[in-house]
Amino acid sequence: MEPVGKTGCHFFQEALNTPFVSVKNPFLMAFLDRFASAIRNVAPALVAGCVVLMSPEARAQSGWDISKIEGREYVSVDSIKKFYNFNTMTRSGNQITLENSKVEMNLEIGGMECLMNRVKFVFSNKVEAIGSKAYVSRMDLAKLIDPVLRPNFIKNAGEFRTVILDPGHGGKDPGATNPLGTEAGYNLKVAELVRSQLLLKGFKVVMTRNTDHYLSLQERVSVANKVMENAIYISIHFNSGGNAARGIETFTLSPPGVAHYGRDVVAGDAQARAGNEHDSANIALATAVHGSVLRNVIDTKTKKSYTLDRGIKRARYSVLTGVKHPAILFEGGFMSHPYEAKLINNAAYQKAIANGIVSAVGTYLNAVRPKLAAQ
Repeated sequence: MEPVGKTGCHFFQEALNTPFVSVKNPFLMAFLDRFASAIRNVAPALVAGCVVLMSPEARAQSGWDISKIEGREYVSVDSIKKFYNFNTMTRSGNQITLENSKVEMNLEIGGMECLMNRVKFVFSNKVEAIGSKAYVSRMDLAKLIDPVLRPNFIKNAGEFRTVILDPGHGGKDPGATNPLGTEAGYNLKVAELVRSQLLLKGFKVVMTRNTDHYLSLQERVSVANKVMENAIYISIHFNSGGNAARGIETFTLSPPGVAHYGRDVVAGDAQARAGNEHDSANIALATAVHGSVLRNVIDTKTKKSYTLDRGIKRARYSVLTGVKHPAILFEGGFMSHPYEAKLINNAAYQKAIANGIVSAVGTYLNAVRPKLAAQ
């Protein structure tokens, strides 16, 4: 977590005593232009950063309920409700729902999944309880909840007109395969669809590969880091697993101290990587892409999704650790699943994913772009 200066904490303390204008999740409901002027052009200090710098007395006065659980700092869900201006908080057993007119957030005590407007996020730590109160780790508040709900507070996101597309695998590395095709081929098809649409919208597009040839992971990182202007990086993949595994998922770099998804923390996880400079922007970009693609892969007649939401997760993939721009790795479905293999081979599904990514780029840009204060 970057240190938060006096100005940021001063705003934070004032905000606690001022009705905070509720904001809709911009990536899920396309409400970006309706952000209230109260949060325009404000120094992008993270809430939890200020919390951790406060003395115990200041925390108590501010109204934040902080507890330590197994050595980690946790913030009560009651405090989250207050700061983000959720109107209601209801609990049924271990299920907790926070709501206002724009956002519905669902949590489960003992669980690591969080739904915001029905899009799934995987926390770094379990939601805990002390007595009758539920608590979310400060890490998940600062590195996930806050940048999703307040993307225009994110530092170092800025303006960009360049998108780096990385179709995974290629050449001697086909990636996942099945009788219908190779992952490398599908990755390139989707990337080309995204590229053509972005160019029409006036973006500059850098492709790590334009043909079926092999690039090492480090070569992909090098291509991305040669881009000196502000840019975003999207790595496009399709998945493989057991016959029952299916769905889309999106990965961002694990913050320092957070494990790669599916394994325990190891010593090296404490080290900050190049990609950690954009932790908040990474999760905001992932939210934009993941939510947008989910909306694009719905049957317009039945209103049912063609696939499942496996969530936005943390990982330590090489391309995420090394790229110096906001970066995500998107997995568009499982080539090993009998149904999804056919879906991935379908040109309409490939186009739906591409359309979702293109729409998300514009949504993300509008969300993180500094807003002019209301006159």
